[in-house]
This record gives sequence, C-alpha cells and structure tokens, in this order.
Amino acid sequence: MPAPGCESLEALRDLIGDCHRCGLGLTRGQLVFGVGDPRARVMFIGEAPGKNEDLRGEPFVGAAGRFLDELLSHAELEREQVYIANVLKCRPPGNRDPEAIEIETCTPFLREQIRIIAPDVLVTLGNFATRFVLKTTVGITQLRGTVQQAGRFTVLPIFHPAAAIYDRSKRDVLIADFELLKKLLEELDSGQNPPQGELF
Repeated sequence: MPAPGCESLEALRDLIGDCHRCGLGLTRGQLVFGVGDPRARVMFIGEAPGKNEDLRGEPFVGAAGRFLDELLSHAELEREQVYIANVLKCRPPGNRDPEAIEIETCTPFLREQIRIIAPDVLVTLGNFATRFVLKTTVGITQLRGTVQQAGRFTVLPIFHPAAAIYDRSKRDVLIADFELLKKLLEELDSGQNPPQGELF
C-alpha cells in the first residue's frame, strides 16, 4: 500500500506500476488510472472501468462517458476542467460488482489521488463510490441530490450515468443533479467555504 506523500499524480502512477496487488491484475487489459485536470475543482469518482475503458486505459469513454460529457454541460463544465477516476483501477471480469478485497486493496491509491488534486467538490457516481467516500450503507437513491461532507471535502452523490442508459427516467434526475453541482460551485465561489478536516 502507498505511504502518503506522493508529490504528483505522475509519481503515484509510477508507484502503482503494473499492479498485481489483487486478482484483477490477471484479468484486466490495462490499468485505468484516471484522467483530467490535476488541479481540478471537481473530481468525479465512478465504480470501475468497463470494457471500453479497459481497452483504452481511460475512464468513462463508452456510452456512459458520452452521457457524462452531456451532463457536464449542465454544470457549465468541460471534461478538460475536471478529474475522473474510479474506486477500482482495473475492470472486474464481466463488469461484475467490485469485491470487498479489491476495494480495500485499490482505494488507498484513490485517497492519494484525492489528496494530490485537492478538489473543492467530490462527485460520487453510484453506490460504490458514495458508500466508500461517505462511509455509509445508505444507497445512492436516498443520497443523490444531497450535499454531504467527508472530512474537508464537499461531496455530491449522483446516480452513475450508466443508470440512465438502462432507465431513461433517471435522465432528468441526473440533469437536475448536475445543475445542482453548478449552483454548489457558485456558492463556493461566493465564499461559503466547506469546513476543514482530515481526509475521509
């Protein structure tokens, strides 16, 4: 596990290397570290890479990624302005849910990414990211659209964009939540700073 204190995302990526710390290293195509502005105000955290992400080595490049790009416009953001990562950096076989040991093994690297980037807002996409960041068993359906706090970080839980691909009724909900993200950033700009504290 990484000792806290990597000076950059590049140093952290080098530390991770060709990771085989859990069994996913044997089944993945390539590791998906994360992408975006290393000084982003907003960091999005998804669940795990899917097939397209595994092939390209970049998060959110399939249908969910295209919808994410559309949603970003509702927050007046572009992909280049944010940072995008996942709870897991390797694709689980068949896109199955992450297992507890995989989350335990991989999330120290996610914590380091968050510490290095130091975003104003963490947007957790779906159940796994939300439960990890907020240390809760409450599901995303109850938490979405609420502004939470995890240590010094303001957290906005939102449905995973893929949810709207399978359930069209979630499109309007997602759009509303990205409009809430825009409002939240405006409030932070006006001087309403989140409380300070330790990293979750």
